[in-house]
Amino acid sequence: MAKSIISFEHVTKRYEDTEDAVLKDICFDIEEGKFYTLLGPSGCGKTTILRIIAGFSEATAGDIYFDGQRINDIPANKRQVNTVFQDYALFPHMNVFDNVAFGLKIKKLSKAAIQEKVMEALRLVQLKGYEKREISEMSGGQRQRVAIARAIVNEPKVLLLDEPLSALDLKLRTDMQYELRELQQRLGITFIFVTHDQEEALAMSDEIFVMNKGKIVQSGTPVDIYDEPINHFVADFVGESNIVKGTMIEDNLVEFVGKQFVCVDGGMRPNEPVEVVLRPEDLNITTAEKGKLVVKVDTQLFRGVHYEIICYDEDGNEWMVHSTRKAKEGSQVGLYFEPEDIHVMRFNESEEDFDARLESYEE
Repeated sequence: MAKSIISFEHVTKRYEDTEDAVLKDICFDIEEGKFYTLLGPSGCGKTTILRIIAGFSEATAGDIYFDGQRINDIPANKRQVNTVFQDYALFPHMNVFDNVAFGLKIKKLSKAAIQEKVMEALRLVQLKGYEKREISEMSGGQRQRVAIARAIVNEPKVLLLDEPLSALDLKLRTDMQYELRELQQRLGITFIFVTHDQEEALAMSDEIFVMNKGKIVQSGTPVDIYDEPINHFVADFVGESNIVKGTMIEDNLVEFVGKQFVCVDGGMRPNEPVEVVLRPEDLNITTAEKGKLVVKVDTQLFRGVHYEIICYDEDGNEWMVHSTRKAKEGSQVGLYFEPEDIHVMRFNESEEDFDARLESYEE
């Protein structure tokens, strides 16, 4: 098991001018050498967690541990973390070398040591040869790499990244996702990345903390989060979902839209009200006779890699389908899916209860 480098124990953050807490009894462990993402909508508290780790903000209650040491009272400049901000916070009057060397000069390292460390940092972010370039002459992606080089040159144990890709265009943003992931693996240090972009989180992370209204509502690998969302918020926020109300008749049998379907979920009460999730890519368009559901095609959009098709069943439920084949608007078609494509969620189930139910059911 990997070593825990950061722990939050019942951390709450409240500002005097706000009635509700920004963070509510947060507990988690960050393991060394992994890429973590704090994912959630604006105002959910993810940047506040980053600021508390960095020492820019104090917790109202609870304890924060770094490498086994309580750090609540340790100032920001004494913590073994560095932050890459959304606007990069580069010095426009300095060239690339001087930007990266700034922190080392503050520490009064020798010129030879600074030269060696800066050049190694620039090599790691693939900016060797750019050391004399002015910041104003750099592209958005290059500026981001300068900011990362300035952060890693101090050899932090943890690198904090506060939505550093948000200002980039789509193509560059995608390229930088690959670069950041590869850089983290090369360096072997812990990255904690903040974003509201669920595709970004799924693509880059070892572990994701999904946040909403000051709480971590689910944590796990990208596959866990996508395939096994524990509630409506996670299912709706992470990826596209078709969510309908249903009834869990018994283990492996669920009813929704007036029909019963075999599924792979269990561990719930007989006839318990539930919500059912079917991802658009798991629905296959077939003939009305062969479909498990019969729907009418309403509209469709071409998304490049697939068509996004909106259909409605006879009860008025909307179904989104992702298909590589075009459908005919106004036509009646069938939707086919396998039992493992059905994901059943309890109402208001916590992550702890979900894990316990899953373990007991699998046993």
